[in-house]
Amino acid sequence: MKENLIRLGIFYDGNYLLHVSNYYNYFHERKSRISLHGLHKYIKYYVSSIEDIDTRYVTITESHYFKSRLSVKEVGNKQNQLFFDRLFDDVLMMENVVAHYHPVRNIQGIKMEKEIGMNLALHAYEIASNKKIDLLVLVACDGDYVSLIKKINGLGIKVLLVSWDFEYTDDQNYLRMTKTSQDLIEETTYHLALNDIIDDPANKGNSFVEGLFVSKLDRRYDIPQYFDEIGNEDLSTLESDNQIHESSILSLKNGYGFIKYPPNNLFFHYQSVQDADFNELQIGDEVLFEIAKKDNGEELAINVRPKKTNLIENLEF
Repeated sequence: MKENLIRLGIFYDGNYLLHVSNYYNYFHERKSRISLHGLHKYIKYYVSSIEDIDTRYVTITESHYFKSRLSVKEVGNKQNQLFFDRLFDDVLMMENVVAHYHPVRNIQGIKMEKEIGMNLALHAYEIASNKKIDLLVLVACDGDYVSLIKKINGLGIKVLLVSWDFEYTDDQNYLRMTKTSQDLIEETTYHLALNDIIDDPANKGNSFVEGLFVSKLDRRYDIPQYFDEIGNEDLSTLESDNQIHESSILSLKNGYGFIKYPPNNLFFHYQSVQDADFNELQIGDEVLFEIAKKDNGEELAINVRPKKTNLIENLEF
């Protein structure tokens, strides 16, 4: 008997996916990023199971990634940030994912990124209404997508929600929690809670589950090896030059950054930040730091901490 194809349309809330990937890379025992290649394979495997159909008849025909991005003007001459943005674009291209970037609106110092959800919803509904897909896969957790799911259901198209719930204590002993909207779960046809799958001891060694993470043997979907080596290294073993240096933050990325220090910029990892939460640092902040050398002679900044300013000057009434 000939079976019909099930056409999948995958829509990523990029900010959410990045947040999840950072969690598994920095705070989960996996210490590895989410692999888009492996995630797509697992989604196809899961759909074939719940629809009781051979995996060969499940195909991804649409895949879209929505995220905010700073303009080139705002990035300025921070070539490191531009490089890593381009690197992730290469990852998306290899997985045939179409990127939809939206400018970050800065209103009175507050970053506004609400356009992402709206544009994702409009694009997803247009593709679904044109009958280009049979099942919509939404990678998100925000209850703002409930209206989209109701509209998709009205078209007679099933929806698979892919999400992760987790909590952890960050480096400053603050409890961080990410939880999927219950309203969103109730509106979807299927809900794939990947945190349960990943943390289930019974799935240890499962090739599909292991494939959800970037393999150390496969560098195609990871950031450069230089960063991985720094990120996995015990920074406490590095010897400081025992001198206090002063400069400003040149660029920030996901868990690391660069400090302006001519003639070369100094790399620093989130583990090296003291007296502050890495996520609270901003480009241009004045910082104090020490310098250490790796075995290969490369220098990096350690014991990085914000420069203390006069507290009276910073009081706001």
